[in-house]
This record gives sequence, structure tokens and C-alpha cells, in this order.
Amino acid sequence: MNGEVSMPPTFVSGIPIYVQIADSIRAQILRGALRDGDQLTSTTEYSAMYRINPATVGKAFAILVDEGLVEKRRGIGMFVAEGAHASLVEAGMRTYVDDTLYPAVEAGLALGLDIDSIANHVRAYTADLRTKEDS
Repeated sequence: MNGEVSMPPTFVSGIPIYVQIADSIRAQILRGALRDGDQLTSTTEYSAMYRINPATVGKAFAILVDEGLVEKRRGIGMFVAEGAHASLVEAGMRTYVDDTLYPAVEAGLALGLDIDSIANHVRAYTADLRTKEDS
């Protein structure tokens, strides 16, 4: 088992807890904190850690199984499915430009930024990220 769980100790109200758990696991897979074949924290451990009903955790796992990101190994536990990371990257790439990039550029333009300024902000941000990763 990987053992890394990066969910916050409290949940955001208005969003079902099982959705937040599933989103957290997806994010961990995408970041590489959970890799193909890694065992997930058990339903019992999630339930105890966050003081939630085991059925809530089970519902999150069921969603991930339906998406093909997690597989249940009877009597052993839940594991990240082979190809889960690639699947999330592919799905994200399909929606990123339309759902994230274009609206962000449009918002910047509406605020009076020009394309060069927006591009410079992106370059500066990525340089900061690289600096943080190197330290």
C-alpha cells in the first residue's frame, strides 16, 4: 500500500463526501502519488480516519471502479488499475483547452490584459513551479 492520503481532514460542504473522496483519489493518481498497481487506503481506514460511514467510502470506490481507474481484488483490497494515470491524462487533455484554458484567456482579455501579457504570466508561473520543484 502506498500509504499516502492527501485529502483534507475536513470536507467542503455542499459537495457530497463520496465525490470529494473520488476526486482526491483521481488527483493523487494524476499527480503520481498513487501509481498503477498501488493499493488504496482501505474502506475501514478511510472511515476511521475521517469519521465517516464506510458506505460513503464504498460509494467513492464504486465510482472509481465504474470509471476503470480502480479495481477490487477480492479479499485483498482496492488497487489503482493499470492505465489509470494515462486514462486521466487523456480525459483531461480532451477538456482542458475548452473548459479551462479558453475561459482563462477570455477572462484575462476582459480584464484588459493582452495576449503577450497573459503568455508572460504563464511563463513566470511555470518558472516559479520549476523553482519550487527543484528545491
